[in-house]
Amino acid sequence: MAKIGYITLGTNDIERAAVFYDALLSELGASRAYGTDRLAAWRFGSEDTLLVLNAPYDKGVANAGNGTMVALKVADIQTVDLLHALALRLGAIDEGAPGPRGKGFYGAYFRDPDGNKLNLHCDSL
Repeated sequence: MAKIGYITLGTNDIERAAVFYDALLSELGASRAYGTDRLAAWRFGSEDTLLVLNAPYDKGVANAGNGTMVALKVADIQTVDLLHALALRLGAIDEGAPGPRGKGFYGAYFRDPDGNKLNLHCDSL
């Protein structure tokens, strides 16, 4: 059986991206696993899966993928609301305010300072 080892998002400014994700992901219990001058990686608790921000290998400009999104499942509606607001304070652009998105799904959407799209969501009643 396979599992996701890591997810990467591109950045053109690793220092700025690391500050954004350190603040946002610490609220989810993630911590910086490692970093270099070209990338930074976060681990969620004891899970092996990493979220990695990196400068493109070909040294070209990082671009957000159209239709590409990372969805982070959180514990509850309050956490979705709190982290969406935090992301916006950290410089993210709103892509969909927190709210119900169909039966049993509550979510919010934003783009990080590099334009990568993320979703925060939880199960709702």
